[in-house]
Amino acid sequence: MKNILITGGSGLLGKKITLLLERKGYEVAWLSRNPEKYKQKSFAWDVEKQSLDPEALQWSDGIIHLAGEGVADKRWSASRKTAILESRTQSTGLLYRAIQQSDKKPEVFVSASAVGFYGFQTGDDWVDESSPAGKDFLAQVVIAWEKEVEKMTDLGIRTVILRIGIVLDNKGGALVEMLKPPVTAPLGKGQQWMSWIAIDDLARMFHFSLENQPLSGIYNAVGPKPATNAELTEKAAKKVGKLFVSLGVPGFLLKLILGEMAQMVLGGNKVSSKKILEAGFSFRYPNLDEALEKIYNS
Repeated sequence: MKNILITGGSGLLGKKITLLLERKGYEVAWLSRNPEKYKQKSFAWDVEKQSLDPEALQWSDGIIHLAGEGVADKRWSASRKTAILESRTQSTGLLYRAIQQSDKKPEVFVSASAVGFYGFQTGDDWVDESSPAGKDFLAQVVIAWEKEVEKMTDLGIRTVILRIGIVLDNKGGALVEMLKPPVTAPLGKGQQWMSWIAIDDLARMFHFSLENQPLSGIYNAVGPKPATNAELTEKAAKKVGKLFVSLGVPGFLLKLILGEMAQMVLGGNKVSSKKILEAGFSFRYPNLDEALEKIYNS
């Protein structure tokens, strides 16, 4: 296996995975609506028009599927909710039908998913891959998304689904948003669990999923030691020299500003990484202090 095709390759995680795979000797190409826009080798696709350059599948030996509208980019209007759902289900459906019609099929299909599967708030109990799904909007999105991904197994393709937690990086995502205010504070009571993973470890987990033939099915892509919102915020603030106050941002204010999306930051999950560890994956940054040190000081 040499050639890896990535959807969502121009995003934060996609770029990180691309660099890692190229260092490992892989050739990497992206699927893009505007392939001429990037220096990276790219093939054309258009999810809305349900079109995909068939040469992309002839070229690729494996696929990493990351594409999907950001769940925290905009307030959740009815149209935004539809875009969040359909960007995932329709892109996966397009890939499935294109692969089904192609005379060359990838050896492996590795897809992003989300710990949002378990619901906004699961309290202090550990949840793992066998835990039930939540009933809220994001849980329903993940259920529908994973259902589409699992169809790849019908084509005889080894399929891996990684339920991603809160990705820590200094170039975007949760950490950047948490540290935007001049004074940082917990969200709500701050005791909600944040099942995080350093972006370097997440990229390595995608590489691990590509290379390990026995790996298939669903795995939680989170570090082994989740932190509370207050703990993560305080430690990150200290790393960048920002003032932290322990008085939390009131939940009612967050709901007023964010609407339904506030449930994402006021709730939390204590998600287990035991299954991926037992499969042989080793975290380079299992502790929050180590992860933040790498992110901000290396």
